[in-house]
Amino acid sequence: MGAERNNNQTMSPAMEYALDQRFFVRFAIILAAVIIFSFAQFSMRGMVNFQAVPLWVHLHGILMLGWLGLIVAQNILIQRGKTALHRKIGWLGGVLALIISVSGLYTGYMAVQLQRFPPFFSNSYFLALVLVEILAFAAMVVWAIMLRRQTQWHRRIMIGATLIVLEPAFGRLLPMPLLGDWGEWLILLCQLGFVAVLARHDRKTIGHIHPATLAIGAILTGVHVAVTGLSLFSPFQRIAESIAGAG
Repeated sequence: MGAERNNNQTMSPAMEYALDQRFFVRFAIILAAVIIFSFAQFSMRGMVNFQAVPLWVHLHGILMLGWLGLIVAQNILIQRGKTALHRKIGWLGGVLALIISVSGLYTGYMAVQLQRFPPFFSNSYFLALVLVEILAFAAMVVWAIMLRRQTQWHRRIMIGATLIVLEPAFGRLLPMPLLGDWGEWLILLCQLGFVAVLARHDRKTIGHIHPATLAIGAILTGVHVAVTGLSLFSPFQRIAESIAGAG
């Protein structure tokens, strides 16, 4: 470990930054690839009837693809030194995140009303899942934008917002009907696995885990706890049942 730090000390700041940014480019690509693959294999296994899928679901999916492409592109732009373009596109990313949040909430609401969600979820659980995750995603994107002048915080929190999308992704990769109540917590472990990779990078490059990385882990854990707690909250259960009854 000491030898590794000595080698890092001989690098110029530019070289250290280039190596650091290369990691974030690769991390963003792998993250996007995992999410896309999870949904693609789910469809290829015949688990989706495209003709029966409402238009707004397709729209939400396209918007999320746009987000994944944006996360990869933004990291590549920084790696290539195109900071000005990165900042301009970043504001468009904020607008995209807002549209995604609105479309996600609407899609979740309609899924409960039309009963278009996995049968092993209750109405309250699925509604809580959508509501908490969308709000957490939006809050993290806003937070990242506010920290845009603090590069190490900004890049990590933006990645953290995207890690939330791993929940529906792993929900399609894992045998959820067989996992019962353990499924949610296994998905959290998968998400924290990505956080652990980021933490390992932190220790290699700056000698300690960055506070933003710790915050991501805490937020992801809090999201799952909040989903479970809200789904068991009687007034929220009644709201979910009323939405389902309206269908």
